[in-house]
Amino acid sequence: MTALFFALGLGALFLGGSWLVRGAVAIALAFRIPAFVVGATVVGFGTSTPELLVSVQAALAGVPAVAIGNVVGSNTANILLILGLTALFGAIAAPWRALRPDMLWMLAAALATVPAMIDGQVTRLDGALLAAALVVYLVLSLRRGGDDALELPVQDPIWRAALFVVIGLALLMIGARFLVDSATTFARAFGVSEAVIGLTIVAVGTSLPELAASVASAIKGQRDMALGNIVGSNIFNILAILGITALITPIPVEGRFLQIDIPVMVATTLALLGLSLWRGAVTRAGGIGLLAGYGAYLGLLGTGL
Repeated sequence: MTALFFALGLGALFLGGSWLVRGAVAIALAFRIPAFVVGATVVGFGTSTPELLVSVQAALAGVPAVAIGNVVGSNTANILLILGLTALFGAIAAPWRALRPDMLWMLAAALATVPAMIDGQVTRLDGALLAAALVVYLVLSLRRGGDDALELPVQDPIWRAALFVVIGLALLMIGARFLVDSATTFARAFGVSEAVIGLTIVAVGTSLPELAASVASAIKGQRDMALGNIVGSNIFNILAILGITALITPIPVEGRFLQIDIPVMVATTLALLGLSLWRGAVTRAGGIGLLAGYGAYLGLLGTGL
């Protein structure tokens, strides 16, 4: 029965995330918002809603390691696994000059986890500072959106797009509850730490909407949106998810996160910045390298089971 609830939770998260993104993008296109901004804000944040609901549920349920692991693991998986897989469909342009502000915000958000967690707890003050930084990022992003509005037809009228958003959010809330409860049961039954469950199964599960959105964007040739989705999602995961969760309830932090998982997340972020600076793109070869890096990270986690 636990496996059934876990599968139902993943299914609800995937479908809910897809519908939420579909509705949100349609609304954004109606207001002529630029491609990368749509990816970095509307799509990136919309696909991160599963992480938000799962982390809040986990923190309130008394499993903070799942909440932290979900955020950190999702950021690592977004770059190494999801961007790596997306790049296999074709090179993804990542010009440093154009993407520098968002890339630096992503790096700053990753680094901000260190002072937020260094005392063993993400406090409400930490959460407020992270959430405030998110507001600043959103304002700056919309101000520098430019005139490169997407030249794509709006597939859904506003009323239908709003309906997709509402139904998507409802499915996400149901899926988050199922996923947290079943993942916690699995962890206790098999003796796997809640941190590892959060960093792997839960993190990848909640990242399914990012995978769907990024691959779909790449196949359609909308690679600006695919990369923007990853960058925006990683910023949102830390500033909004960690911030909002901590505002609701302070989150205790296990020492392993600062020793292992945060350094891996920061190194992964720097790797993406390096590809942007060096090549100006994530090529198929780069995608294979990212996937190999994720395999190595899973191997590292496996030694700690």
